Amino acid sequence: MSEFFKAELKDRFLEYALDRNDYFQIQTLYDEFLRPNYSLEYVQRLVQEIQAYDSGLLDVMGGNGMDMFMLASTPNTQDFLDEGGFMHLYVKEEEKWDTFLGHLSNVPKLTKDERKLLKKSTSNSKREKILLIGLVSALAISFLFTVISIFSEAFLRPEYVPADEFERRINQLREQNFLQNEKLRIELEHTKHLLDSLKNEKGQGLP
Repeated sequence: MSEFFKAELKDRFLEYALDRNDYFQIQTLYDEFLRPNYSLEYVQRLVQEIQAYDSGLLDVMGGNGMDMFMLASTPNTQDFLDEGGFMHLYVKEEEKWDTFLGHLSNVPKLTKDERKLLKKSTSNSKREKILLIGLVSALAISFLFTVISIFSEAFLRPEYVPADEFERRINQLREQNFLQNEKLRIELEHTKHLLDSLKNEKGQGLP
């Protein structure tokens, strides 16, 4: 259902409430306006939207296991409809969008050189992002393998290990970890160098 149709229905609900001098069931709105193409729940949703906008537009009473069972108009209902109701609000919102789109249409378009420069800048940014993601992934994988190795050596092998053998394995793990960190440090420096090169290229491309 379009926003236009919803606004019109809300106004009809309020007008119907004004025409009655007593409380009436929400089921009545369904029978009058939306049966059988829509459900009673949809009527309840529209009434909730009316309440959310201004709880003083309808007097709502619960009952029969429902939060909204009986409805009635209030002194504010007539004033709101006299001001144009929800249809007036819809028109105002549409006018705002028309004004906004009109401003957008007045924004000057990019020249051919500006589009090329923007495209090159976007491409360089994507390359930098890919390199950074690759570096972070490598660090995460390295850390994961190191943790797995430590747990495997320390906990997953049940046989007895002499103290000197245990110390030798710990030293071996430390050495492996040092070599791995050294390798990652070199990769990090290489990646930093690539990023600096990309930034320099981007800077040279600016007028």
